[in-house]
Amino acid sequence: VQLVESGGGLVQAGTSLTLACAASGRTVNDHAMGWFRQGPGKEREFVAAITWSSINTYYADSVKGRFTISRDNTKNTVYLQMNSLKPEDTALYYCAADIRLSSHWYNPHNYWGQGTQVTVSS
Repeated sequence: VQLVESGGGLVQAGTSLTLACAASGRTVNDHAMGWFRQGPGKEREFVAAITWSSINTYYADSVKGRFTISRDNTKNTVYLQMNSLKPEDTALYYCAADIRLSSHWYNPHNYWGQGTQVTVSS
């Protein structure tokens, strides 16, 4: 599975940004996909996930109400719409495929993209 993120950039607090992740290789349409992020000096953390049917979505408390995850299985692409961005949202955002939920979301096959940088200035 190959994952390529796009859409990152430098923005001001309060503005919006949309990330996209294009998947290729083994089909990912049967599995949940999601976004994780790693801020400066922090561990990688879960941001959002969406099931293959798009019926269920999940969010970290820190982004709930501001971020929206969606997917287009005809394009093998997952999106992350980020509104009301805050400086603490600054991080390298990673797309992940075939992720699972136990006590937390995890990536058992380590299907990661290369990451796209989001920097939010105050």
